[in-house]
Amino acid sequence: MSYAIVFSSKTGNTKLLADTLHACLPQENCCYFGTPDPAAMEADALYVGFWTDKGNADESTLDFLKQLHGKNIFLFGTAGFGGSEEYFNKILKKVEGSLDRSNTVFGRYMCQGKMPLSVRQRYEGMKKQPIHLPNLDALIENFDNALSHPDAEDLERLKQAVK
Repeated sequence: MSYAIVFSSKTGNTKLLADTLHACLPQENCCYFGTPDPAAMEADALYVGFWTDKGNADESTLDFLKQLHGKNIFLFGTAGFGGSEEYFNKILKKVEGSLDRSNTVFGRYMCQGKMPLSVRQRYEGMKKQPIHLPNLDALIENFDNALSHPDAEDLERLKQAVK
């Protein structure tokens, strides 16, 4: 059975997941590896990866997913805000909701991913304002915790999810 790995990766986190998938799946069956492209639609199974933007998949991935009909799909992604399976499941459910009902999702996986330094700098700048969000310290702590992700444990859990 042929497969394609399609991914969008703004910071390299989702590409790391895609590379991990590519390394653990049978190489000879891979007919496409790269960014969203109609060429990937020829595969029997699609592994589709995204980065999280405002609680959903990024725009290019959503556009690609909306073109799929009658496909077997494994969704995978990364989100800067992490630590909660509930949060990841909420995102995955939203992404699945953008798929045509003729598709079958045969697996899914999400983990935390590091964010650009500009995000932390924005939070620090907001703290200097006289009136700011009360949870800025928690956001900065989450940013710092995300710096090591995806880590070896995240990648191992991905491998287990595709077995």
